[in-house]
Amino acid sequence: MQLEFHPMTCEELAELEQHLRSQLTGLVGDFQLVVRDEGLVLRGHSRTYYAKQRAQHAVMEATGLPIRANEIEVS
Repeated sequence: MQLEFHPMTCEELAELEQHLRSQLTGLVGDFQLVVRDEGLVLRGHSRTYYAKQRAQHAVMEATGLPIRANEIEVS
């Protein structure tokens, strides 16, 4: 079963991003969501792969949109 893509407005994307930033405080810095190829790309930086994974799961729980890439850098 394929999910149908419903584009987000800039306002909806900004609200979602702000909500997720508050959940990820201290885990992911400079967190951003980018819409690409009818899905989302996660960007930012973290200190651990665990934080990167937590961010991905938070996005999955907050939206039904597919995640095209998790580009959160771990350093």
